This record gives sequence, structure tokens and C-alpha cells, in this order.
Amino acid sequence: MGRTGRVERVTKESSVLVEIDLDGTGRTEVATGVPFFDHMLDALGKHGALDLVVRATGDVDIDAHHTVEDVSIVLGQALKQALGDKSGIRRFGDAWIPMDEALAQAVVDVSGRPYCVHTGEPDSMAGFVVGGNYPTVLNRHVFESIAFHAGIALHVRVTGGRDPHHITEAEYKALARALRAATEPDPRLEGPASTKGVLES
Repeated sequence: MGRTGRVERVTKESSVLVEIDLDGTGRTEVATGVPFFDHMLDALGKHGALDLVVRATGDVDIDAHHTVEDVSIVLGQALKQALGDKSGIRRFGDAWIPMDEALAQAVVDVSGRPYCVHTGEPDSMAGFVVGGNYPTVLNRHVFESIAFHAGIALHVRVTGGRDPHHITEAEYKALARALRAATEPDPRLEGPASTKGVLES
């Protein structure tokens, strides 16, 4: 059985389809109507070695918020589905990613217990819009939504940076690499990497 997930979600605000293959090669097909978000999801797939399909339509004429958040919810659900019972994975992963002057770290525990800590972004990020379409205040919504719906503990922190584009890209790439490390099969393990014998779901 492949480690794949496929989830669709339709509301009055958006229609979202996500397909994910944890054992992919970084192939992506992404169209959300929010160009910079598409760029970040492309980076997530490429640097996470995930095959990722994301198709979404939503009320982006009003704001990007609903579409970005809803895609993140469905992405988390598809990731959880692809992980199955989590047998034989490394469980923990972390990554530091520089993007010119920016530096971000992501740490993941595929524990079954959702939690998200997001720190370090400069205050200017709260009012910045990259490319005229992606408000960087949404970064925390993205990470929280993925963590909650995937059932993972996720810490993302920014330790340096000036350009909101660079900071955001470093965060997404750090998440990609940390997820890749945490979800990789460990040939030395049998069953879940837990003293309880199960990773809660």
C-alpha cells in the first residue's frame, strides 16, 4: 500500500482537492488562485519530496484568507490519511533553512497530538502582502491548520530576517524538510516509534 492521501472539501467559501504521496519525488500541480501561496506549496512539495496536487477555487476576490486556510485544513487531512498508523517512520524531524538574510527552523513530531508554536516573525509581517495577493499574517493560520488536521506537533520559529517574502519562504521550506525527515521510513523500526506502542490518532 502506498502512503497516499486524497481529500476533497467543499464549502460556500471554497472548493478544495488535495492529493499527496509521501514517497514521491517532488512533483507538484498546484492552482489555488493565490499565486504566492501556489509558489509556497510548490516549494513544500519539492523540498519535502512529496508528490502534491492542490486544486482550489474560492472567494479570492474578497480575500485570500478563506482559500489559504481551507487548503491548509485539507492538506493536513490528506497528510494524516497518508500517514496511516505511522508504523516504521522516524516520527521526529527538524530543519534550519536560510533564505538570504532570513533564517527559519521547523521541528515536527508526528505524534498524533496536534500542537503548533509559531514565533519570531517581525511585527511588520502582520500588515504585509506578498505579490499583492498573499498576506503574510496568514502564515500562522497555515501552520496551525496543517498541524491540527494532520495530528502533528509543529514548532516554527524565525530567528532572523527582513524581507517578508524571504522569511515566509524559509518557513515553508523548513516545514517541508522537517516533514520529510519525520515521515521517512526507518528500516530499523518495527511498528510505531513510541514506548506506548501506538502513536495516538
